Amino acid sequence: MRRIVVLGAGYAGMVATVSLAARTKRRGDVRITLVNAAERFTERLRLHQTASGQRTREVRIPDVLEGTGVEFVRGWVTAVDAEARTVRVDDERVLEYDTLVYALGGVSDTAAVPGAEDHVHTLDSAHDAELFAARLTGGTVAVCGSGLTGVEAATEIAEQHPELDVVLIGRDEPGAALGPRARAHLAAALARLGVRVRSGVEVVKVLPDSVVFADGGSEAADVVLWAAGVRAAPLAAAAGLEVDDLGRVVTDSALRSVTRPEVYAIGDAAAVGQPFGVLHGTCQSGMPTAVHAATSIARELDGKRPKGFRFGYYSKAVSLGRHDAVIQYTRPDGGPRRISITGRPAAWYKEVVNAGVVQVFGLLRSVPSAGAWWPRGGRYTR
Repeated sequence: MRRIVVLGAGYAGMVATVSLAARTKRRGDVRITLVNAAERFTERLRLHQTASGQRTREVRIPDVLEGTGVEFVRGWVTAVDAEARTVRVDDERVLEYDTLVYALGGVSDTAAVPGAEDHVHTLDSAHDAELFAARLTGGTVAVCGSGLTGVEAATEIAEQHPELDVVLIGRDEPGAALGPRARAHLAAALARLGVRVRSGVEVVKVLPDSVVFADGGSEAADVVLWAAGVRAAPLAAAAGLEVDDLGRVVTDSALRSVTRPEVYAIGDAAAVGQPFGVLHGTCQSGMPTAVHAATSIARELDGKRPKGFRFGYYSKAVSLGRHDAVIQYTRPDGGPRRISITGRPAAWYKEVVNAGVVQVFGLLRSVPSAGAWWPRGGRYTR
């Protein structure tokens, strides 16, 4: 019996699990186990909505897996022993594996800034977002991190709570990676919603009532949301797997750990190299890594060698409240093209994408090859 254990049921972990189950359902020699801390699937693409106090749909992982034959284990992964090929869950149960799919994602990087771990809120889970939403009772809300996650959170909060003073803080101008037209639309949306922007500053300390900048300045804040970078969990490094400086598992071209080829790493937990650089954590690239890993494991079960993974980006999508958004089309390396969509058409496009991601789980159950749609990057990845 080939024992396959998948750690983490985010977008990548769920896609890998469902795809694996579909590709191996006619075999009697494969057992798949999925481990996750909660039964509720976290739609990370909607956590900024949850953080603003909106209710979103609940998707239960056991419901998605019903009829697939996958065993679901609810619990926290507390250790991985790569030598013994075991996983410890809640320090009580031990699972043995022949193949491990490491998809534990990432968490907000709060350790590098003094006071952050004690005084900020994060968007690491629906529960974290709900705790933050409960604090939106008045005063100033500081969103630290001017990347697309910070922009989505700031605009959503400002739209839902116009009585609040929302300030977006970061080193870079919001939308710095977008083209001129998209960047101008994003700036106009921030202004329309009353979001104050403090760019060109670095947060070096978080206090109970303010954030402090490297230049000696500060910003008073009644509540702080941290969207300034993500790190992987320390479990992979503790297991002896080679990781990068963000704790992500370093993979070969087939998405296997360079240390342990029986371990596949996918999504935000993996440092996946392409000729243009290491992929950054997004649903857009994470789900293709999951499909590729599932395909590769199925090939190995059939005695074939896994193929190399190639991927190229095609867009950046950022919502600006419920009725506005920006879709920036990109080159495969992530650089902006001249084409972008803004306003209500972009908001509709973004909502279709968000809603469709969960529907992919059902599609892959019946048509596992449907996941092989992602762009390979052309000359950028050859």
